[in-house]
Amino acid sequence: MSGAVAMSTCASAGAAGPDEDGARALRRALGRYPTGVTIVTTRSADGRAVGLTVNSFASLSLAPPLLLWSLANRSPNLRAFRGATHFAIHVLAAGQEALARRFADPRVADKFDGVALRRDGAVEAVPLIEGAIAGFVCASRDAIEAGDHTLFIGRVEQHWSDDGAPLVFHGGGFGRIATEAHHG
Repeated sequence: MSGAVAMSTCASAGAAGPDEDGARALRRALGRYPTGVTIVTTRSADGRAVGLTVNSFASLSLAPPLLLWSLANRSPNLRAFRGATHFAIHVLAAGQEALARRFADPRVADKFDGVALRRDGAVEAVPLIEGAIAGFVCASRDAIEAGDHTLFIGRVEQHWSDDGAPLVFHGGGFGRIATEAHHG
């Protein structure tokens, strides 16, 4: 390990969290952890397709099969996901950066315009994006408010996976992982 390590503390943070400089430092430190990039989709109560780019996705349990992700409480999509019976999580492939940016951009009115959707007998309650290297259709189970986000937990009802490298997010930008073949 090389280089100087600067320690920051959140001890002085109030109920609302760290001050602006502390929040920036915390965000920078969290950005050192590479994550996969997903798009989570559902349908609103009026049937409109809703989707957004998320990197806060994790496996919670295999028995029963549970996944979780989080959404900022200030998101205009919060109501749709809180009211949804199902949602789908799509693990994006390395070549899908433009799609990730599209679903992350609040200025794009119809995020699904021109996006290829899967038609393979999956739950009709959620739009499924074509080309993702893995996908999970989940029945909504819990929505738990925690700090400035809501954690969504879903029970996996259907899933698929395809070969390919994942899109990753690290240090504020998109990237790819280099894999090395292991022979045993």
